[in-house]
Amino acid sequence: MATVYIGLGSNLGDREHFISEAKKRIRDLPETVMLSESKIEETKPVGYTAQPDFLNMVIKIETDLSPHHLLDMLLAIEEELGRTRDIPLGPRTIDCDILLYGEMEIRDNRLTVPHGEIRNRPFVLRQLVEVDADLRDPVTNEYYREVLENG
Repeated sequence: MATVYIGLGSNLGDREHFISEAKKRIRDLPETVMLSESKIEETKPVGYTAQPDFLNMVIKIETDLSPHHLLDMLLAIEEELGRTRDIPLGPRTIDCDILLYGEMEIRDNRLTVPHGEIRNRPFVLRQLVEVDADLRDPVTNEYYREVLENG
């Protein structure tokens, strides 16, 4: 099984409900076990800023699903929970991002792992470190806690 870290975010409607429902649906995926989760943190939007604040968290799972199969299932969860993609980086009921998938590096037209924004979003770094203090960047082998400390 691969250890996978998923970022969850919501800034529309009942944000807590959407995050809770996404966690439940991810927990129910085949060949998948939920291991741990970070606290939920309220954050300002990045990029397109004319939108409500987000609630964000990171969950840690183990899965036998391939990265792209997992991605397809996460996209289906987003759609089931009312996610639309009208504005790039715009408001959303739920966002489910694969941040890390084991030690893999993936760069194709559908998926980038490690997620390209991990180092640009201090809240993601904080939440990754909260879930696993010994987690390392699979590309640079740096501890994420050191990346966070060195800002």
